[in-house]
Amino acid sequence: MSAANRPRTAVAALLAGLLLLAGGANPALSAELKIFGSRVTKIVVAELAPQFEQATGFKPVVVADVAAVMKRRIEAGEPFDLAVLVNFQTDALIKSGQLLADSRTDLMRAGIGVAVKRGAAKPDIGTVEAFKRTLLAAKSITYLKEGGSTIHLNKIFAELGIADALKAKTVQPMTESVSEMVADGEVDLAIIVIPNIMSVPGVELVGPLPAELNSYVTFVAGVSTQSPNQQAARELIKLLKSPAAAAVIKAKGMEPG
Repeated sequence: MSAANRPRTAVAALLAGLLLLAGGANPALSAELKIFGSRVTKIVVAELAPQFEQATGFKPVVVADVAAVMKRRIEAGEPFDLAVLVNFQTDALIKSGQLLADSRTDLMRAGIGVAVKRGAAKPDIGTVEAFKRTLLAAKSITYLKEGGSTIHLNKIFAELGIADALKAKTVQPMTESVSEMVADGEVDLAIIVIPNIMSVPGVELVGPLPAELNSYVTFVAGVSTQSPNQQAARELIKLLKSPAAAAVIKAKGMEPG
């Protein structure tokens, strides 16, 4: 068997087991499994959703925005079945009783990278000093107002002594539009988790932040305490932890959790 076919075969084998558990499923009668997450969740689940729906009778539907926004929607009482948020957000929702503690599962982690408009010259970010020079030389930069990487970026900019110099030329959107702003030519550089960059055709990944500065954002799943579809949500978590899903996660620029 070719290496390219192994992930697909592994998915089929796992979902065959789910199909037996479900007693057969008719896609025409599929119920929605509502998932709250960010873009990284949406791009991974999209690859596995058709097979999962056929096997279980549940269609995974990802409602995506900045993870902090999705956390607030949960806190406001909006119904959902499964959440995939940044680790500290998931832990807070477990503590508040909105996610089942025994369902907590690390799924994937993403490093932070730099993006430019496709076809543009790629600046040097290979060392800490080069990264610093590139940021100072850029006409404009963008990173999320409250993304999973934002706290870390604010910290390293302060440590590098360039926080004040960057303020006037920094755009911080409230939505996951950082890569799109670069693709549209509105901003020169985007700094965000790597899968967000790879998911937008109009931008190119320059590379990850220098190793001394980089940090990983870990995405963690949890099942809603109020969901009527808790077993299906747990089955989706099981699929997302499978070797087949690991291949998808890696292809999207992340590491399995």
